[in-house]
Amino acid sequence: MTNSTTAQPPEESCSRNILITRQIIPVLYFVVFVAGTLLNGVSGWIFFYVASSKSFIIYLKNIVIADFLMSLTFPFKILADSGLGPRQIDVFVCRVSAVLFYVNMYVSIVFFGLISFDRYYKIVKPLSTSFVHSVNHSRLLSVMVWMLMLLLAVPNIILTNQSAADGKGTHIKCVKLKNELGLKWHKASNYIFVGVFWTVFFLLVIFYTAITRKIFKSHLKSRRNSISVKKKSSRNIFSIVFVFFVCFVPYHIARIPYTKSQTEAHYSCQSKEILLYVKEFTLLLSAANVCLDPIIYFFLCQPFREILCKKLRIPLKAQHDSETSKTKRGNATHESTDTL
Repeated sequence: MTNSTTAQPPEESCSRNILITRQIIPVLYFVVFVAGTLLNGVSGWIFFYVASSKSFIIYLKNIVIADFLMSLTFPFKILADSGLGPRQIDVFVCRVSAVLFYVNMYVSIVFFGLISFDRYYKIVKPLSTSFVHSVNHSRLLSVMVWMLMLLLAVPNIILTNQSAADGKGTHIKCVKLKNELGLKWHKASNYIFVGVFWTVFFLLVIFYTAITRKIFKSHLKSRRNSISVKKKSSRNIFSIVFVFFVCFVPYHIARIPYTKSQTEAHYSCQSKEILLYVKEFTLLLSAANVCLDPIIYFFLCQPFREILCKKLRIPLKAQHDSETSKTKRGNATHESTDTL
């Protein structure tokens, strides 16, 4: 796991567009950092008042924590990429903050997968619910997710233990700080994390497709509020799948070839440079996820939406209608639309 300071193993030096790597990308990260910190700060404040009464709320709270921690790594990347910080910042990014960036990114991805699993069984297979959906089990599962991600990532910190070569005005090459085992673990862990993402992504698509079919069939049978419910359900599902497509899919398509260009010597200088730029811009899209997740909280979690509007003193126009429809619809159907 590396950041933009990572370069290629061979000694051949490849030219880089300094305007892109030292100006444009750091500025964009600064915008994402400010917006993400503010939005996740507000989200954390709102979730403080939301009771952890359901498993999916516990998962959402973990995503807020992961996004906020990931945002805290941005200043170090900005300083390292722009060349404004001392060389110690470059070393810290290679050894620590870049690793923590990826840990928190994949933690949030896994929790979105758990949310889709939770919604699937509560809506599509309501009779199959069991201890898996209990609050205590969800808390235990949350701890396990954090531990597993850290176990995969921490060796990248420990094995990045080589001394940084002296040289003024040059970026430290992250792969040069890794020992032989560190390079192997770096490559293996990248493949594992990419596999985790694609597994979660395809399961998410499968689960939400099944949820959509279930909701549509249910309301076609009842012939009540089917149009409004379809729109609401589609909006909630689309918001999650949209974030995955925009933020994570491009990066995970680019990550494997970029990793291979880091650890294998047969790539040309031009290929390495192109893959670096592609990786940096797609990674920026992944980082922008911290700005889009609060939108998902608003659509996905009714208690979050209600408390936010209450704190901001914004009247909920549809509140009366939703309360009326509660009495008309069954509990399962109501939960499937209001907390999808």
